[in-house]
Amino acid sequence: MNSNRHFHISVLCLASLLLTACGGQSGAENENKLSAEKIKQLIPARVQDRESWAQDILEITDELKIPQNAENMCTIVAVVDQESNFVANPVVPGLGNKAATEIKERLQDKLGKTMAGYFENMLKTKPTPDDNYLNQIKKVKTEKDLDQLYREMFSYYSQQYHVSLLTGAAKLVGEDLAERFNPITTLGSMQVHVNYAKQNKRSYMNINQLRDELYTEYGGLYYGIHRLMMYPANYDKPLYRFADYNSGMYSSRNAAFQKMLNKLMDEKEKLDLDGDLLQYNKDGDVKLQKSGTEQALMQYFSKDPTAPSAGDIRSDLKKEKTQAFENTNTYKYVIKKYQDKIGHDAPYAIMPKVVISGPKLSRDYNTNWYAERVNSRYVSCMQRAKRLKLKIS
Repeated sequence: MNSNRHFHISVLCLASLLLTACGGQSGAENENKLSAEKIKQLIPARVQDRESWAQDILEITDELKIPQNAENMCTIVAVVDQESNFVANPVVPGLGNKAATEIKERLQDKLGKTMAGYFENMLKTKPTPDDNYLNQIKKVKTEKDLDQLYREMFSYYSQQYHVSLLTGAAKLVGEDLAERFNPITTLGSMQVHVNYAKQNKRSYMNINQLRDELYTEYGGLYYGIHRLMMYPANYDKPLYRFADYNSGMYSSRNAAFQKMLNKLMDEKEKLDLDGDLLQYNKDGDVKLQKSGTEQALMQYFSKDPTAPSAGDIRSDLKKEKTQAFENTNTYKYVIKKYQDKIGHDAPYAIMPKVVISGPKLSRDYNTNWYAERVNSRYVSCMQRAKRLKLKIS
């Protein structure tokens, strides 16, 4: 989940309701452009240093050419508030104990029982028995503290326990090892995945420098706003963009596609409506194994010699994280067949059914819960905009 690949934005400027960035602002957009002072007033009054947050949002949206209207600014404000309450490096309750459990699971998953046992012994005895890394992990309170401890820990391992002790595991030593086992994969005030930040970094920097930047106020905002806003989608309400922020770009649109396919095959819930049309590994790369959606398409299309071939289906589905998927023969075929069968327009988006879990959460949630929570903050922000008599599109 959450395989958020970057693609270039079309020069086509969409309406601000669609909450997309454009390569310049029209006269109407300039008229609705908010100042840093107005953006500050859209941020909840309980937030400390609202002026600084507002100025950073203004500068970042300027750089990314995102129209600075009330709708877009409230979209950003709502997500930042949901993810961190406008704290660049927030305290995460119980983070230390959860992280200790997570690293043990990652070691066993990546290295196997024997090698995992070797690393666990080092966790319990180094750098000293009394002040070992396991105890240090359990005491951390913020992501940044934990992240930096992991980097220190694996740097120590690579220096003290060289390749000779890791037979057949040379490729794991050093920075690659630290990245492979670091459980902090979503960082900063907007909880951006480090892989997305790597694909869209502002300047040359190594992975540690990038991680450090994500923990700053400006860096966390920059990559979060980029992830949230820098892709066009024909959503009729921001709720679906909020869902996408949690479960992956275009997951709301793709979930609607899955639901239509279920309907065409007369199966109530044959496919999971998770918005992932292909299967992906942890690095976000497409697996060779066919997903349930791909298999269903092949089965349904096999009845019609004019339908896209199996090869075309796979090629089209690889575009599922872009707007270009809507121009593929596979997407158009399903839309047409659905409309022919049902007799009305096909739904563009629905809420994806995705479970949210992880070491930073006290329990499992789902995308609907997340999107509704963010949307309630968006509604509150828009109410503040109306009280300020800001122009609403």
